[in-house]
Amino acid sequence: MDLAKVSIIQKGFAGTSIDELVAGAGITKSGFFYHFRDKRELAIALVERHFEQDDEILDGIFGRARELDDDPLRAFLIGVKLLAEFLDNLPANYPGCLVASICYQEQLFNREVRDLTREGMLNWRLRFAGYLREIAERYPPNLDGELDDLADMLTTLVEGGLILGKIQSEPELLPRQLLLYRSLVKAVFAGA
Repeated sequence: MDLAKVSIIQKGFAGTSIDELVAGAGITKSGFFYHFRDKRELAIALVERHFEQDDEILDGIFGRARELDDDPLRAFLIGVKLLAEFLDNLPANYPGCLVASICYQEQLFNREVRDLTREGMLNWRLRFAGYLREIAERYPPNLDGELDDLADMLTTLVEGGLILGKIQSEPELLPRQLLLYRSLVKAVFAGA
């Protein structure tokens, strides 16, 4: 699965062959087909695994933040800082983002893969908007837009920051952007 994820990110879905994956993993073709009917079924498993791993990471980070402070605003700000630190410690050879690869190659993926990816991203919105709504109950926001937009901004920063940091060979770009977002959240809830 790790090999397939890296290959799809680096070479695209069409450029990733089952033969390459089988050789790289040191398994037989029948071993591959025991687990996956075809390459599209592998893509579904990769997307499901990707979002399960993301959920574990986010649960851990924002759960830890909540353990450190019961106040929803301070806990969220701590969580964003912990997320920035986590992303700042990604390995130098981190391949990139599976979601971006699927998005830019969506015509190569079936509807189920596209729907799973969309659902995963919408779950990020729900997660972050839930945190922000809890904050807003205690601290009325100074915000022209919706809390969903502020939640989507965090997702956009993570996904876009991975891409931009990779393109510009600046892995520290994403953590800096997250700290700037943290300052924006402080300003939005300035009455806190």
